[in-house]
Amino acid sequence: MSSKEHAAPDETQSIPEEEPETPLETARRQLDSAASELDLDPNIVERLRHPSKVTQVTIPIERENGELETFTGFRAQHDSVRGPFKGGIRYHPDVDAEECIGLAMWMTWKCAVVNLPFGGAKGGVVVNPKDLTEDEREQLTRRFAQELRDVVGENRDIPAPDMGTDAQTMAWFMDAYSMQRGETSPGVVTGKPPVVGGSYGREESPGRSAAIIAREAIDYCGKDIEETTVAVQGYGSVGANAARLLDEWGARVVAVSDVNGAAYNPAGLVTHEIPTHVEEPEAVTRQGEETISNEELLELDVDVLIPAAVGNVITEANAHDVQADIVVEGANGPTTTRADEILAERGVTVIPDILANAGGVTVSYFEWLQDINRQEWSLERVREELEEKMLTAWDEVREEVEARDITWRRAAYVVALQRVAESHEHRGLWP
Repeated sequence: MSSKEHAAPDETQSIPEEEPETPLETARRQLDSAASELDLDPNIVERLRHPSKVTQVTIPIERENGELETFTGFRAQHDSVRGPFKGGIRYHPDVDAEECIGLAMWMTWKCAVVNLPFGGAKGGVVVNPKDLTEDEREQLTRRFAQELRDVVGENRDIPAPDMGTDAQTMAWFMDAYSMQRGETSPGVVTGKPPVVGGSYGREESPGRSAAIIAREAIDYCGKDIEETTVAVQGYGSVGANAARLLDEWGARVVAVSDVNGAAYNPAGLVTHEIPTHVEEPEAVTRQGEETISNEELLELDVDVLIPAAVGNVITEANAHDVQADIVVEGANGPTTTRADEILAERGVTVIPDILANAGGVTVSYFEWLQDINRQEWSLERVREELEEKMLTAWDEVREEVEARDITWRRAAYVVALQRVAESHEHRGLWP
């Protein structure tokens, strides 16, 4: 186990018993934690505890059975001091305003930690997209774009895909917005198909950045990647791309999982022969020497664990049983507050999501640059630019870890908050 992981979080930030935490509560706690490391104007910190604006809209659509049904949509915009708002749009039954605000705050920090000229936003519609036909999803998306026409824009607020949405959703949104504007505006959203202004490498980018950061963490902790074992929970876009890259670089990926369980082979899996959940749903458990549960995967004796499925999978209940030396968060929020404290106390290196999976928003930035300049980058250039961005961010966070003797999570938030706060200090407050 590496000796380079540093002190546990400040005891003043400790939560004695694990309790359910909303995204907004988590985002504000992380803001306060980072602010405690810095000599900041408390008025700036207070401003950052609240969104700039939250828009709520009603979206009526005609279902294929002829009935009219209305849905509720939100767009939360947190902070634009460094540039246009940026963040995904999700279609999910549990979407609400508070969730969108908390996730928008996370996007502010994620954009800042990799030094992108964006602020944070997040939006969504309260709907189960599986209950809609493709025509109904298109109608919903186009009407949502219509309702947000005065809120979004390529220099104002740039949505992207999220849970329950995809590249086609973004193409519909962009087309509807463009028809309203009377001109093609590809830069209004990112994550589109390349044929309508999307970027090559966008879909693979969160997994690619997780692999890059895992590689750097392996090296930092004094390990040889060719002697490193890896377990990946979640074999979707993020987990599969991370696993396959690490496999290519010489690591031994011993377990990968989908919703049904995990394929496990201590001798190593051939990741390129395992279909992702998108390529062949629920195919993972047909691979490997044996099948184990997702819970067992988290407790495997490996060097690197990459939770890349859903949030809150490493909890107070299992944090003591995590045997990995390094945890790289591929998913958003896979580690609860109390679990994070336990892992820190045990000396486990935890690389936070706002750094590890920031490849998605980084390549979205590249897509936006291509759109507003009417250019097209090759996949090779996208990958080279992403590598440079991620390595720079890694070095900047590492410097804070070493200088302040703090965890990687707190260091990432310190880097982000310093940038946002400095921008506010220079721009001042509009009277």
